[in-house]
Amino acid sequence: MKSIDLRSDTVTRPSSAMRKAIAEAEVGDDVHGDDPTVNRLQERIAHELGKQAALYVPSGTMSNQIGVALHTQPGDQLILEAQSHIYHYEAGAPAALSGLWPSLVPSPSGAPEWSEIEKLIAPQNAHNPRPSLVCLENTHNRHGGTIVPLECIDEVGQGCHERGLKLHLDGARLFNASVATSIPLARWCEKVDTVSVCFSKGLGAPVGSCLAGSEGAIAQAKRLRKRFGGGMRQVGILAAACLYALDHNFARLKEDHANARLLAEGLDHPRMSIPSLPETNIVLVDVDEEVGAKRLLSLLDEQGVRAVAFGPNRIRLTVHLDVSRQDCERALSVLNGLSL
Repeated sequence: MKSIDLRSDTVTRPSSAMRKAIAEAEVGDDVHGDDPTVNRLQERIAHELGKQAALYVPSGTMSNQIGVALHTQPGDQLILEAQSHIYHYEAGAPAALSGLWPSLVPSPSGAPEWSEIEKLIAPQNAHNPRPSLVCLENTHNRHGGTIVPLECIDEVGQGCHERGLKLHLDGARLFNASVATSIPLARWCEKVDTVSVCFSKGLGAPVGSCLAGSEGAIAQAKRLRKRFGGGMRQVGILAAACLYALDHNFARLKEDHANARLLAEGLDHPRMSIPSLPETNIVLVDVDEEVGAKRLLSLLDEQGVRAVAFGPNRIRLTVHLDVSRQDCERALSVLNGLSL
């Protein structure tokens, strides 16, 4: 029986058509700026995001950390939403790579109010770190794929710029937010200084993210990419997959959102509950303490359904292009039929 892998939207595999695009890609040395496929991807994504330039990098973590390093100096204050990917899942990189002092602002769904962020800005004197950067995340992973409202991003961006701070957006799943709201990508990015987007999540490419911003920022980002070990050579073979994904897998994200809603609305088990209906492709499921996430995952795995823990009593189901509606219906049947 086919396993249904709902661990993440990063587990997708290139389709035969995407593999064909990879095989036929025109390539050159990207460190020298000579890869025409990479250049085409960077120009396109910069245009899509409404920025002057963009840089292709191996991962979303590298893209975020270049963005963080661009706007800061060692010892500066970095303000993050408390459940952010940058804080929880990037191996302490802001401290290790950029020497930053993090301040965390909690929020109910990943959308902190500017008034709460402003309270955390360190006073400007010799005793405190220099406040320099705020980071937001959209959609928000640990809050269950929630869409951070455009009004929030605009308000925080305006506040940052009035106080002399920069704003970086971790838009790893910004494509999902755009499809779900019909708000163009560029509009989401109007008030942010830099934005990172990922091609290896919902869009289904095997590797890669882009950082977008001003021409000056991206020129500096190239140096940081090299410093962080991200300089690549004939990488057009991967950029071709990203271009294919933009052409063929962007608009279809709405199917993943519908399938996630099917899972959430169809769950009917006395020992499991949905904390909130999904806004995009991520479903959070809470389970009784007596059962716990570890046991639930083990039982699901025995039935050919794979997921990940998101706490001692919570699991995450992530829908993607390699999971069909029929797969979701079968996963739902397994969930509802478990003896716990």
